Amino acid sequence: MVRTEIQLFLENVPGELGKLASLLGNGGINIDAMTIQDASAYVREIFKARGKSLKRIAPAASYGSMQKDSADYALIRLLANNTDKAIDLLSKGGYIFDVMPVIALELDNTPGTLSRMAKKFGEEGININYVYGSGMPDSKKSLFVFSPEDIEVAARIFEDM
Repeated sequence: MVRTEIQLFLENVPGELGKLASLLGNGGINIDAMTIQDASAYVREIFKARGKSLKRIAPAASYGSMQKDSADYALIRLLANNTDKAIDLLSKGGYIFDVMPVIALELDNTPGTLSRMAKKFGEEGININYVYGSGMPDSKKSLFVFSPEDIEVAARIFEDM
């Protein structure tokens, strides 16, 4: 199922995640899935990708500076139960964010299920940019979020799920 992921940067200081969660929670928004990473890892990946393609958008020294500065921030990716309302709250709260389509799949929480899903992407020649998800140990279902390079083809593959 295609869902809209919200991506934003937060200052990497105590209390910022609590502020974000309170804003959404007080607005009646449930976070269905979320991942948080040090933003410097994100900048490193941009640098590696640009280096491979030789299409750098800034000199290497600038990337070094960006990576150092980005350690002060965390990259948040999340799915909300009401994306439009979450976007409205984030806008009013002064957050800078972006949205992008992703594939969110509710999978059986059994050994090998993720393997079968990942193989479907590979069989169709679709690269997965990143994935996150989880299931509780005793739960029958888990939720995994995939960011494929080709969202339209991926959506067709998984439209019956």
